[in-house]
Amino acid sequence: MYNQLMKKFLAISLLFLILTNSAFAENKLFNLRLFNNNERGVISLLNSQIKYANKLNFEKFISTYDTEYKNGDGYDLEVYSRLVKDLWQNYDNIKYGIKIKSIEFEPNGIAKVEVIETSRADIPVTKKMTGVLNSEANSIYYLKKINGKWKVTSDKILDEVTSMLYGEAANLDIKLTAPKEVTSGYEYTASLEFAPPKDTFAIASIARDKVEYPQKQPKEVFRKLPEDNILERLFIANSDGANEYVVASIGLTKADIKDLSIKLSLTGFGYQIIRVNVVNKELSEANNDQKK
Repeated sequence: MYNQLMKKFLAISLLFLILTNSAFAENKLFNLRLFNNNERGVISLLNSQIKYANKLNFEKFISTYDTEYKNGDGYDLEVYSRLVKDLWQNYDNIKYGIKIKSIEFEPNGIAKVEVIETSRADIPVTKKMTGVLNSEANSIYYLKKINGKWKVTSDKILDEVTSMLYGEAANLDIKLTAPKEVTSGYEYTASLEFAPPKDTFAIASIARDKVEYPQKQPKEVFRKLPEDNILERLFIANSDGANEYVVASIGLTKADIKDLSIKLSLTGFGYQIIRVNVVNKELSEANNDQKK
């Protein structure tokens, strides 16, 4: 039962992560200044996505994207559309938020919009255990006027963290760290730290997986949390041109001793997932040369 729950909710959380860069959110750009027509058009496009997503209006929502859309993970509009459908079939209660940090217009007519996105949802598991989903992403959207209408042509996620925590795990102060960007084929370290509740046995794992669709289940190797409450793993970034997720899985149990018998009960479990963007080796070396 425990392993089945872990696998089920991890798969859903990875699917959700892929979609956190979508502007399904209430626009909170209330700067005291006048917007020009292009700025108003960009903001209107984002607000339209909000309205259609909240109503689960798939056709209208997808219509805000250019047919040639491709995001920073290499997904075209066909794949992205399948992801949206999959997500909406599993969740209809996520509350989205967005803060627009800046809007810039490039000479080629592209609008570059940097945003902070947040998402939250209550997730029931059993009558005795509930969960909470929280996500935050720093993203950039690229929009272009096509036939007089603004469309999203691409987007990329600079960094993000998503957690799905259940039972007592929802109260943990979890710190999962890894580089936001690494060079393909190079080593990097991921670290997990949290203090389990008193009299609780904690196990954890750190895994990584490529950002791909359909999302595969990363290989998990659970270990007892060390006495210093820190777990680390060394990874080598893939050379396939794909970005990666670092996935921390956590399990909490308590022992109930009665009549010389020991009964272990699951008191909490969950995941925290962060993004590691993988940069092509040749491109990384070229950028380093330019900085010298």
